[in-house]
Amino acid sequence: MYDEKIKAQILCMKWGPLYSAEYVNKLYGMVKRNISSPFRFVCLTDNSEDIDSEVECYPCPEIELPEQVRNKGWRKLTTYAPSTYLYDLKGVWLFLDLDVVITGSLDPFFSYEPNKDFVVMRNWSQPKKNIGNTSVYRFHIGKLTYILDQLLENQTELLKTYSNSQTYISSTVKEIVYWPDSWCILFKVQCIPAWPQRFWKAPVLPQHTRVVAFPGNPNPHEAEVGNWPVKRKIKRLYKYIRPTNWIREYWN
Repeated sequence: MYDEKIKAQILCMKWGPLYSAEYVNKLYGMVKRNISSPFRFVCLTDNSEDIDSEVECYPCPEIELPEQVRNKGWRKLTTYAPSTYLYDLKGVWLFLDLDVVITGSLDPFFSYEPNKDFVVMRNWSQPKKNIGNTSVYRFHIGKLTYILDQLLENQTELLKTYSNSQTYISSTVKEIVYWPDSWCILFKVQCIPAWPQRFWKAPVLPQHTRVVAFPGNPNPHEAEVGNWPVKRKIKRLYKYIRPTNWIREYWN
């Protein structure tokens, strides 16, 4: 679908049971509230049931990788496939993970460093290692096909070398450009107070933040009510958060 009035294109992916259609619909709602120009919103998914009718849904592209990694973050590398493999989607797209909370305007994400092929959020868990966090990245469909091609051609070696897709992408992309530091943050790094203050202080939303990413646990719906799921009870000694009331304002 081409419409010359569209100035912004948003892409997300949903596969498997981890996130429900509600997450897609909430993401769409946040985008709609935080973009001033006409936009296109596409979801690549294996199940479009209950997704808002205003969201364009296409089947989630397959990727020829071993089963144990196929449905992890590596599947997002299909966004680097040629346009013909991506239902003839074309042009510049902003990819957003489903587990993000948008807290500011997305307009600058389309004007920042407009001539760069790949702009990404910094991985704040390892800020000095020059690794991007692909919760939020902008790319031009068809210009990064070499990232996917190299993986498929040398997957045995590369999957041994790189523990996750983000480190592989960051090491392979020809040029990596980061969003301004204040725009995109990690909930667990920049929002949750340090231990032991997190037992009496609620998570904060830093000034000028536009997108908060929630990789791993807790997810936004859990953080909102102060629930940090753990597999071992002993981890509750430090994996604790109070209810995050500002999530309700932006996410619901």
